[in-house]
Amino acid sequence: MLELNNLHARVVPEDGPAREILKGLSLSVPAGEVHAVMGPNGAGKSTLSYVLTGKHGYEVTGGTATLDGADLLGMEPEARAAKGLFLSFQYPMEIAGVPVMTFVRAAMNAQRKTRGEPEVSAPDFLKLSKIAAAKLRIDPDMLKRPLNVGFSGGEKKRLEIYQMLMIEPRFMILDETDSGLDIDALKVVAEGVNALRGPGRGMLVITHYQRLLDHIKPDRVHILSAGRIVKSGGPELALALEKSGYDSVLKDA
Repeated sequence: MLELNNLHARVVPEDGPAREILKGLSLSVPAGEVHAVMGPNGAGKSTLSYVLTGKHGYEVTGGTATLDGADLLGMEPEARAAKGLFLSFQYPMEIAGVPVMTFVRAAMNAQRKTRGEPEVSAPDFLKLSKIAAAKLRIDPDMLKRPLNVGFSGGEKKRLEIYQMLMIEPRFMILDETDSGLDIDALKVVAEGVNALRGPGRGMLVITHYQRLLDHIKPDRVHILSAGRIVKSGGPELALALEKSGYDSVLKDA
């Protein structure tokens, strides 16, 4: 499904020199599996998510990245989204004046148009929205407010998962989705994420902590350090990190 081979990338700021962040990253996530990426600050975790989704200011200097055999790096960001790639941001942006439901329906229909599919009707959209909001315990009035404006950190993360449930992407990247969530909100968000697990989808969960992986069980765990995957294993690898920290694991690697 998602295949990364010897991926090199750098961040190119508007002022200042470019810095290489990803330095030969290789990773394979088969359909139907959930993989977790963990690592210390500055390892390149968020950069990986931005490179895959085509964020401005990040330049790929080598290697390949494919989704279902299609070259992601040759696509514009909107084409990657239409292909089925979804990113849940660590820090969701605010869009004043645009209600949540208006934004999400526009995104759904833009992707459908790119794929040559009919637009979702207003009645069908409202039915889907009601189901998704109920799963995440979102007050319907929240969906009438401007996107993320005045929302708490936990509310913003729930809205990210609401968008994911509505769009139903093929491959999901969750960038520190547990950031800013209390225990109850974490469980609700995890339930929404787990509702989309299935044989036709894949998921990459980027996190610092085991607590998220208690609720979203990964098939594989990868340790990212200095722009490369330095160690991979089963869920027990995350438990080892929780117990002994990154230093011991990175020393062994």
